[in-house]
Amino acid sequence: MEKRVMAAPEALDLLKVLKERYGPDLLFIQICGYCDHSSVYCYKVGEFMVSPQDVLIGRIDGVPYYVDASQHELFKRRQIIISVVKGDRSGDLSLEGTEGVIFRVSSHELSEEEFSKLDALDLQAA
Repeated sequence: MEKRVMAAPEALDLLKVLKERYGPDLLFIQICGYCDHSSVYCYKVGEFMVSPQDVLIGRIDGVPYYVDASQHELFKRRQIIISVVKGDRSGDLSLEGTEGVIFRVSSHELSEEEFSKLDALDLQAA
């Protein structure tokens, strides 16, 4: 079964650290803006208000992953892969910033066969 959102091993390791530090109620949000759409932010639930324009497209280790509706159209038939790179997001509140790293997004277009194998949640978001 295919997933719309996947995580590299280092991203799963970092997510485990964040869950231990901040608790299990976290969320990912990929926000449309002036950037290159390759960053994703991780917040504690309640510290970021998910809007009606945000679309749940999957979960990573149980953590919901949202994209802005305009990005949903861009990524509708793409698989998103989360990795970790060294970096500094001084001034924002994404939880991984305390570790000197940031989550990074890459993606690839799903083939017809891959798209047909999406799990139920992923198909609802498509």
